Amino acid sequence: MAEEDYGTFVDWAQMGDLAKTTGPSKVDCQDLKEFKAMARQGYWAKNHKLRAQVYQQLIKDIPCRTVTPDAEVYLDIMGKAATKKPSSHIPLPEFVNGIPVPGYCLKAEAVASAHQIINCVAGQFPDISHCPSLPAITSLLLHFSISEAQCFEHVSRMLSCNEPGKRLLDQTFLAYESSCMTFGDLASKYCTAAHKLIVATAQDVSDVYSDWQRWVLGDLPFSHVVRVFDVYLVEGYKVLYRVAIALLKLYCKHKVGVQKLPGNQQDSSKVREDIQAFIKGIASTITPEKLLEKAFSIRLFSRKEITLLQLTNEKSLKQKGITVRQTRQNVQLALNPDTFSSDIVSAKEMRDIWSWIPERFALCQPQLLFTTSTHGCSINRFYSHCEGYEPTLLLIRTTDGDVSNTQRRLCLSSFLLTCFMVTGLYSCSTCLILMATQSCFTTTLQFLLFTL
Repeated sequence: MAEEDYGTFVDWAQMGDLAKTTGPSKVDCQDLKEFKAMARQGYWAKNHKLRAQVYQQLIKDIPCRTVTPDAEVYLDIMGKAATKKPSSHIPLPEFVNGIPVPGYCLKAEAVASAHQIINCVAGQFPDISHCPSLPAITSLLLHFSISEAQCFEHVSRMLSCNEPGKRLLDQTFLAYESSCMTFGDLASKYCTAAHKLIVATAQDVSDVYSDWQRWVLGDLPFSHVVRVFDVYLVEGYKVLYRVAIALLKLYCKHKVGVQKLPGNQQDSSKVREDIQAFIKGIASTITPEKLLEKAFSIRLFSRKEITLLQLTNEKSLKQKGITVRQTRQNVQLALNPDTFSSDIVSAKEMRDIWSWIPERFALCQPQLLFTTSTHGCSINRFYSHCEGYEPTLLLIRTTDGDVSNTQRRLCLSSFLLTCFMVTGLYSCSTCLILMATQSCFTTTLQFLLFTL
């Protein structure tokens, strides 16, 4: 078949319907908006050769830095080894963080070729320190490459992209970690039900969300990830966020449909494995087209918002000195359940609160500034204790102990971060009186103020 020119490394027996050639044989489009629509609709999805040619042109059009390694560089480096059968025992570079090369529909020996390509990339890009998505990207591109050298050139161009405001692959731990924080922020805003599920079932929410890129680039079946890749090469990084949010929503729907929520929180690794298993088997429940439809149906999800969150989270990480790989310290380490004591909030409730505040503030360690049980009920004393600290977290609970998570509100400004966990305020006027009179302050509510 003609597709074999671009399927040297493909095991066609595993390709299923994707091995068949149907649909158009060329793309004739100059308008970017129309081209985006074609990518989302899968215009070239049923023709392997056409898809390979589209990928080749899209990657060729990526603006790159002046010195970008190409196929000739790969042949020069590998020499005679480039024509020999690669070894399947070549270890991957440390910067992939132990992530294996997904086989997808590659021949067994082609996985070894991917190892060889990635190691060559490591030699040409010494500035890469953390890039766990590279194995999946290399494997995908190998399905549509004539040779290892061509695949190497395509990977190199994606890594060398220097278009302002555009990113294709995270290449440092700072960029990767900030993307995980950004995903957490987006999940809590656009995927509230699923976020609540993760908070209720996992001991460490950030640990679960650290896999978000792997859900798309690694765990998705080939038939689904290649459709995502169609759009990703056209529209960029935001597509990964959209698809990951859609996967999280589908996982939530699946869990709610098959069982009740567990009474106790599980180890985060078990939740991660459960999500991974669901995504790997997602082909039985949803088609690639439906997955993309769900991903792009999320409203008010803009590239600008993603970029702003990403930059803000990167800034917070830099301020905390977190620029290289290290174990992330979360609130569980800051609060020892054996020693933590409060009449207003339990250690577990404090951990739950931490999962809802913006990720950049969750990096901070809480320091108690004011509590009514210790400092009394003077408003003047309250203000004197919190003056000069920002941001702050104010917890309010009725003295009746009536707390409802469903009516919890989270309010954030540049100076004050306030989390209300109350249902005992009898009317809006009571809230106003709270700020106006000390008597309401003493008899109705208990306060706990932390600085972040």
